[in-house]
Amino acid sequence: MKINNKLFLPGTDKQISVFLKTVEIKNKSVLIQGSGCEEIADIFHQNNAGEVYLITDNEDSLFQARLALSAIKEINVRMMDYENTDFKAERFDIIYSQGSTGTKKRNKIIKEMKKILKPGGYFCVGEIVGLSQIPPQFVKDIWEKNDLASLFNESFKEFYLSKGFELIVEEDLSDTLKDFYSISKRLLEESSKEFSGKGSGSLRKLLKTYSHEANAYLKLGGDKYIGYEMLVLRSNLKTQISNG
Repeated sequence: MKINNKLFLPGTDKQISVFLKTVEIKNKSVLIQGSGCEEIADIFHQNNAGEVYLITDNEDSLFQARLALSAIKEINVRMMDYENTDFKAERFDIIYSQGSTGTKKRNKIIKEMKKILKPGGYFCVGEIVGLSQIPPQFVKDIWEKNDLASLFNESFKEFYLSKGFELIVEEDLSDTLKDFYSISKRLLEESSKEFSGKGSGSLRKLLKTYSHEANAYLKLGGDKYIGYEMLVLRSNLKTQISNG
């Protein structure tokens, strides 16, 4: 989803921009994982990717995605558990995730993503990270409420490398969060009149999820403790399903 010409996701449009400058996607099979990624799926389609799948893990997001992408028959939208998909092993050339792996299920999700990624395939992942090893209680409360298990920024890269991936690109996109949280706060205030009606539940749920983070980031100095990082990784050709 785009708001004010920016993707309404942590990392905004910068994450996909960095990825497209790094990896050739023409005719590649692509899986996008996460709610609110309809615009990302369309971007891959417009840039001549091969088959494109978008998976989400709840019915509201599934409805929203199918509604938004109904005119693009080449994009397949499915509902699946991220840690246990229906795809066979070594299925995709590219897996893209923007803000949807940083939960308490991270290890299981990454194991599944690695399993369905082809040897030598690319995994683009972005997550909310902690900027302090000892964050204040209000930050801990936010992450606990939203089922987040944010990594410390200095250990983010090492976590993924420990899973057998090769690092291609690392980017600090923390500067995107001010825009993201400002939009989130404004939309939450307007949501009762702007997003009423069928199909709006997914957006309202997304906004509520981010609302406490937005207030902390914008009003309580959360920018000192909350950041966002992205990685472009390549699957190791020899150790595809190890290191789970």
